Amino acid sequence: MKVAVIGGGAWGTALADLLARKGEKVTLWARESEVIESVNQRHRNDMFLPGAELAPGLRAEADLDAALRGAETIVSAAPSHAVRSVMTQAAAALSDAPPRPLVVSASKGLDPDRLERPSYVLGEVLPAGIPVAVLSGPSFALEVFQRQPTAVVAAATDHEVAQRTQRVFSTNYFRVYSHTDVVGVELAGALKNVIALAAGILEGLGLGFNTRAALITRGLAEITRLGVALGAHPMTFAGLAGMGDLILTATGALSRNRTLGVALGQGQSLEQALAGKAAVVEGVNTTRTAVALGERHGVELPIAREVANVLFKDKAARQAITDLMEREPKAEQWGAPADGERRGR
Repeated sequence: MKVAVIGGGAWGTALADLLARKGEKVTLWARESEVIESVNQRHRNDMFLPGAELAPGLRAEADLDAALRGAETIVSAAPSHAVRSVMTQAAAALSDAPPRPLVVSASKGLDPDRLERPSYVLGEVLPAGIPVAVLSGPSFALEVFQRQPTAVVAAATDHEVAQRTQRVFSTNYFRVYSHTDVVGVELAGALKNVIALAAGILEGLGLGFNTRAALITRGLAEITRLGVALGAHPMTFAGLAGMGDLILTATGALSRNRTLGVALGQGQSLEQALAGKAAVVEGVNTTRTAVALGERHGVELPIAREVANVLFKDKAARQAITDLMEREPKAEQWGAPADGERRGR
């Protein structure tokens, strides 16, 4: 099978390598000439996945039309802010290319301008009738490349499309579960980056495990509230795409979002913390987008709002924590009985 992976970052490279090692004919499209040269000449992506010896059959391509030509599966792995522009360009190459390829969105973020999920963007810009799925879950690119056992979710509104995606990516170390809650899977993968930034800030401040546990738990509640308001099923957030990816990104040393948060907690400005980094830290744009979505849908997102204050308004991280802790007391769960009440009374 011919596969085109659009986006030469760490995640796109790891997925391209996985598919190439399965025996597929894989082309990796990247904007950066350094990535093209590194992959084709040294079988490495020194810019975004340094030290990883890639599958010998994997090749990189700078020409998007050439990368897409004849592809039966297309993996959209560009940063979320670039999905619309890149895949609009790709759509022109697909309009006259039967049979319709499977398009899999692997971007974990939200369109910062229109507050939309990547799969929704794909549905807008791609020719009608092309099946679209989402791949998400707890999966650091480097560990996938290292073939460490990993479990993720393939979601599509049509379960047959989700199962088709499952078959494309499944290996003996990369287990793919199917799902039909595209909204929940995609929002979970994007919004957990906001909580991971907060977790890093706590770590940078020197706070401990009690604080981290509270943040992750209340962060999941916050993500779920917004997800349900946007049409997701609440149980999706208890699964791999929700709690699984949240735990990984909020605690793992390989998390770019957590690492950025640590720098902020240690007193660096956002500009200082991002200086010299080639890879996109999705949580920065997603924080702004999450706050805007919460306002649009009337959903309270206190953690996201305080992260935004630290990122964009120079609020002191310790003051943000104090303001969160001193909020009005509330019941833990939606619909929980008030003091003295019992369920069923």
